[in-house]
Amino acid sequence: MNAKMKKRMIAVSGVIVIVLILVLAFVGGNTAATTLSVAEAAENPQAGQKVQVSGNVVQDSFATTDNVLTFKIYDPEGDPATHLEVRYDGAASSTFGNDVTAICTGKINEAGVLECSNLVTKCPSKYENADNALQVSQLLGYGNEVIGKVVKVTGTVAEGTLTAAGQGDRFVLAESGDKSVVLPVTFDGALSDEVTDGATVVLTGAMTDDGKFAATDVALEG
Repeated sequence: MNAKMKKRMIAVSGVIVIVLILVLAFVGGNTAATTLSVAEAAENPQAGQKVQVSGNVVQDSFATTDNVLTFKIYDPEGDPATHLEVRYDGAASSTFGNDVTAICTGKINEAGVLECSNLVTKCPSKYENADNALQVSQLLGYGNEVIGKVVKVTGTVAEGTLTAAGQGDRFVLAESGDKSVVLPVTFDGALSDEVTDGATVVLTGAMTDDGKFAATDVALEG
């Protein structure tokens, strides 16, 4: 074997070694997470290991500071008093809210907080008949007469207005036949992923003094 061939083989071997190192690093960084319950994660945090914990968001436990979302989850089939704190440095989807099922993947730090790198939220779809619901224009036409009174209103979700809970107005409700007639809606509960731009929804709640509709329930028209 001549010197030129030896140099070529050494270069090829070097490339192969580098590729193998990169592949092993990628596989090592994407190993499957250990699935834990909320109680297991709270009692045996396994600090530094990649875990996945599912639970429901504790009522009004969430806050966003400097674009970091913090919240607590509990096991709806376990002890509701056992909570796990979660920290998520990312934008929560519009489905995020009180009691939504949150699937959190990440590593638990020494303080027992799950540093979440991947957050998936799920909420079953709810449907409600809109026969007895008011249109947006009808509701607004009552003025101050309906402030604080529980009513149902129907309309469509205005495009580009959906946000996660805790980010201000949850979405804007538009009149089904006239998109210029709108009503800002506040809601901190869970939304199904079928509540999207243009979806027709039926809301239960009441008008507030500031001209917004404080919803206690959001369902798809069905």
